[in-house]
Amino acid sequence: MTGADTITFYLHPKLRKQAAAGRHNFIHKICEVVTASGLDIDFDADDDAARLRAAERPGYSMFLMQEPVTPRGLTFRSTYHYPFWHIEKHGRRWDWPVAQDRFDPAESDPRKAANFYRFWQKRLFDGATDRIRKDGFVFVPLQGQLTRKRSFQSCSPIDMLRAVLEHDRERYVLATLHPSEIYSNEDRHALETLLDQHERLYVRSSGTERYLQCCDYIVTQNSGVGFDGYFFGKPLILFGKIDFHHIALKVHDLGVETAFASVGSHTPDYATYLYWFLQKRAINAGRPEALRRIRTVLQGHGWPV
Repeated sequence: MTGADTITFYLHPKLRKQAAAGRHNFIHKICEVVTASGLDIDFDADDDAARLRAAERPGYSMFLMQEPVTPRGLTFRSTYHYPFWHIEKHGRRWDWPVAQDRFDPAESDPRKAANFYRFWQKRLFDGATDRIRKDGFVFVPLQGQLTRKRSFQSCSPIDMLRAVLEHDRERYVLATLHPSEIYSNEDRHALETLLDQHERLYVRSSGTERYLQCCDYIVTQNSGVGFDGYFFGKPLILFGKIDFHHIALKVHDLGVETAFASVGSHTPDYATYLYWFLQKRAINAGRPEALRRIRTVLQGHGWPV
């Protein structure tokens, strides 16, 4: 059994092997910070049995994209794109500190923000953001559980699609299915019924980057594709809660009608927002100050580093 001064990472087998060999950049940097403070490192699996072991261990724990099982546990996950990361007490992104913070464009250097924006447009999308246009359609990236309304959502995803079709009668609507989701028969039947009822609705299983280039705006519950749309300068309507909500039109706050009425004139400062959200509020593991940022975050969570 690991001791009270041990930090255990709970990871799936491939990543566990990679991390134990020091070949995962962000995990390796966390290990540098904690071992410099005299703490030990250990690795375990991320299955149910390992989570039971974690609950019995006296030390600290780190879970990748999973809820911690002890008061001294933390979760870490990529902030939509590498090398940006967050380390938090729980996995509910819409309740993270960054989600509660106020975004003020005046607090960031516009020159740095513009340079950051151009660099990451090129780095992430390889020139696709140089060919942006509006082809007269609404892009709706779907996630899972289409007929269920979850706690962070203002309605079910299928009802969100109905709302798009009702409140935008000029554009056609192109929805994409999430490649990692397994859709139930009920979900597929509801979607097929909606397709039969609306000639303006299309459903695809791929082509996300092309749709980001060409759509007029994006509607989603809280898909990270909506976040990527900021790199293309595309307005976003959110039907769910998430951490990158600050410059979106939020149905929870505005209501459906106002959100759609406002989208045509919605022109937030995408460059400054992405600079603030990624560079200033996340941990950029590719930067020289990453170790200091990791230490500050861990100290903020009460860890002895």
